[in-house]
Amino acid sequence: MSRGKIYVIAAPSGAGKSTLVNALCKLDDGVQLSVSHTTRGIRPGEKNGVNYFFVSTIEFQKMVENNDFLEYAEVYGNFYGTNINTIKEFLATGKDIILEIDWQGARQIRKLFNDAVLIFIAPPSLEILEQRLRDRKTDSLEVIEKRLSMAMEDVSHVAEFDYIVINDDFNTALQDLCSIIRAARNKTARKLEVIKQKFNLNIGAGDGLARI
Repeated sequence: MSRGKIYVIAAPSGAGKSTLVNALCKLDDGVQLSVSHTTRGIRPGEKNGVNYFFVSTIEFQKMVENNDFLEYAEVYGNFYGTNINTIKEFLATGKDIILEIDWQGARQIRKLFNDAVLIFIAPPSLEILEQRLRDRKTDSLEVIEKRLSMAMEDVSHVAEFDYIVINDDFNTALQDLCSIIRAARNKTARKLEVIKQKFNLNIGAGDGLARI
């Protein structure tokens, strides 16, 4: 059984990342969303252990000291982290996992897993992003302004990602996201063992067609 792949999906707040990821997971049972730990407060409709593992700042700091996180970062005054053991155990099952983290976390993941696929979800424009944040009616004007400022910082790091999906039309963005997942699963590195077994071949990942 081949090891599962890590897909890192990052986006500015309000770009529609979570909605896209949730829709993707419903369409594709071969991929699952990682549940991160966070120190931020729980929002209406969220459930502990489903959306996040909600912990206190003291608990989070203890986990940092114990090296429990694959990556962690501070975002808008709150901490978010990905538990390393949970990820390794899941990947061993052969299924793919999605990490919803920011560009800082994506950079850390790439250092540890160089085959991770990094995807950035971008809003159509800063103006549309602002309107989406206002329409959510969950943040004060001060917080919205802070999120817009952070969005500019997020977008400035798009060149570090393998793919960019612009969430202008939701269905199109979802199709683009699904296409990226499917394409990654059909890369030679993931299918080579299957082909070697089915055709009784002794080839390596760097061998050309002339040597088969």
